[in-house]
Amino acid sequence: MDRDTIAAVATPPGRGGVGIVRVSGPSLLPIIQGVLGFAPRSRHAHYCPFLDQDRSSIDEGIALYFPAPRSFTGEEVLELHGHGGPVVLDLLLRRVLSLGARPARPGEFSERAFLNGKLDLAQAEAIADLIDSQTAMAARLAKRSLEGELSRHAHALVDALMRLRVYVEAVLDFPDEETDLLTDGKVSDHFDDILFQINQVYANAAIGRLVRDGVTIVIAGRPNAGKSSLMNALAGQDRAIVTDLPGTTRDLLREEVQIEGLRVHLIDTAGLTESTDRVEQEGIRRAREEIAAADLLLWIADDQSHHAWEPADLPPMSAKVPILRLLNKIDLSGRPAGPVSSDYGTEIALSAKTGEGLDQLRHVIKDLIGYRGPTEGAFMARRRHLDALDRARASLAEGQRSFQTSHSAELLAEDLRAAQQALSEITGEVTSEDLLGRIFSTFCIGK
Repeated sequence: MDRDTIAAVATPPGRGGVGIVRVSGPSLLPIIQGVLGFAPRSRHAHYCPFLDQDRSSIDEGIALYFPAPRSFTGEEVLELHGHGGPVVLDLLLRRVLSLGARPARPGEFSERAFLNGKLDLAQAEAIADLIDSQTAMAARLAKRSLEGELSRHAHALVDALMRLRVYVEAVLDFPDEETDLLTDGKVSDHFDDILFQINQVYANAAIGRLVRDGVTIVIAGRPNAGKSSLMNALAGQDRAIVTDLPGTTRDLLREEVQIEGLRVHLIDTAGLTESTDRVEQEGIRRAREEIAAADLLLWIADDQSHHAWEPADLPPMSAKVPILRLLNKIDLSGRPAGPVSSDYGTEIALSAKTGEGLDQLRHVIKDLIGYRGPTEGAFMARRRHLDALDRARASLAEGQRSFQTSHSAELLAEDLRAAQQALSEITGEVTSEDLLGRIFSTFCIGK
């Protein structure tokens, strides 16, 4: 780890009432003497001028000093709270850099906190997630992860695996008793318990991942089916132009909405039809690309049409993308709003114009993407956390299969080791410099 002193502006760019320059390193004495001119008391707010090289005042504000190791990074930390003008903050940062500090990389303060044992990796990631929260629910779940909720679950799973590994390793130490020890029921009971715990943690992590990243929902269908009207209805504002003429939308329109705390990235697309118009063809090509990458496809059709939906209408797409079929314009057809059973599964009858059926649509959307709303045990999670849990489950499943067929302690021990390593990646107990670089590079500078 670098042992030099780093500094950065810790507040967002722009004008504001307060701006903060944060400094961290093994020894801040030259910077403290140069900028403050006196030795500040630990954890005490000092109102004072911030001095330039010629001892003139750059600004005045609050100075806070945190000695190691009782600071955010675990090193000596100095925070200078001054006025939030970009010129003033730049002058103050230049002064600190002239006294021996270097500019901090993105996320370097949090990285040092992790490397110095002040935070584990999941907690460090939660800091960035809390800063980047787009909804109140995302902020609450990120705060829970920052407080260690995800880490506690990961440690509990690792401890449970360790207990099972100790038992299996004991079998390897006493090969004459291997058959009896492996068939006494304890291994199977441990497996069932650990898999149950992992599945519970995965369910809560999946909710947190949805809240953090949101889902992408593409609205598609034939021209004049009401795609733009549905976009406006879900967004609560007139984002898309709506006319009686088919083919009004030729390019992609994007809008972000919330469904009970869940971020939804809505994409309105051009009507899918045969066309010789080059502009319309390009819009259709882009629509097909978005459909292929969607988390959920809303296929909308005019309920007055006798051929509202046919499988051939859909472009080639992944079987993993769920499709929800919508029958629009029931204000004209007279059909009641709500779910409709058909040969293609459940459809939703609605009117994008009057709003009938939209509540049922929102409810079905949540069911299709697996979002049950915030639960008591939910916490913020990332795709890499879900990947680690998936790999741990796969290793355990493989270990369970091999145990049931061969009762081999050696094979079982290796699968348990792989599962434990996957889970340890969540908190950073097992990690690589490349992974750390990718994670902390996404943080803002000054954090």
